[in-house]
Amino acid sequence: MNDLRITLLQSDLIWESPAANREALDRLMGTLDGGQTDLIVLPEMFATGFSMDAERLAESPNGTTVEWLQRQARERQCAITGSLAITDRGDCFNRLIWAPPEGEAQHYDKHHLFRMGAEPAYYTAGTARQLVEYRGVRFLLSVCYDLRFPVWLRQQPVPPNTFEYDVLLCVANWPAPRRHAWRTLLQARAIENLAYVVGVNRVGQDGNGLDYAGDSLLVDFKGVPLVDHAAGQAFVETASISPQSLAAFRDKFPAWQDADRFSLGV
Repeated sequence: MNDLRITLLQSDLIWESPAANREALDRLMGTLDGGQTDLIVLPEMFATGFSMDAERLAESPNGTTVEWLQRQARERQCAITGSLAITDRGDCFNRLIWAPPEGEAQHYDKHHLFRMGAEPAYYTAGTARQLVEYRGVRFLLSVCYDLRFPVWLRQQPVPPNTFEYDVLLCVANWPAPRRHAWRTLLQARAIENLAYVVGVNRVGQDGNGLDYAGDSLLVDFKGVPLVDHAAGQAFVETASISPQSLAAFRDKFPAWQDADRFSLGV
């Protein structure tokens, strides 16, 4: 199995301005040469910032921004993922869209809504985890506050050696005052699940006056950062993950065999 190249795109977001954000993100993605990456990860709520004006800003499941993601994926020949506000069957969701270069898009609806920011008052919680497979690598999708809940993200391997996922992916609008928790939890999720972890956060200040430090990380299965940006600046950086190295470490250090067995009840 070949290495997979993952691009972390840490950016400022223009408050409640989907068209301006699409234009800005298009420019940032344009810094990548063609064929340079397999996957681009955008922040949570990349079209609007972490806005609670869901009724006004939420788009349809096949709306302008979802179509934009799918077009970008086709043109750049890589998968692209990030979350935005979506209205579906009368409910608003903070929905992570997974747009591959070929085939249908998939999605994950944020399960743990951030009550301290009143998110449950404006959005509906998703009820199911979402796994996707891409170029031989399995991903578990998550959004921001989900990161604090290890049971929801816990690897549930099936003997003799079948893991649910190889990469935990988390997109976020995680404010600067809690940046230590963000960094620590990303590394902890990698170590306990014997998996790579990708966490992409935003920078800048949102319309509520909250500051964001970024701290986007790509962490290996030992919890060691491979990409680490704490400077509070926008950046686009690509690094490779190695499925072979991951499999070798799981064989050498099979802590998963001693994990407690459980099932999720939602």
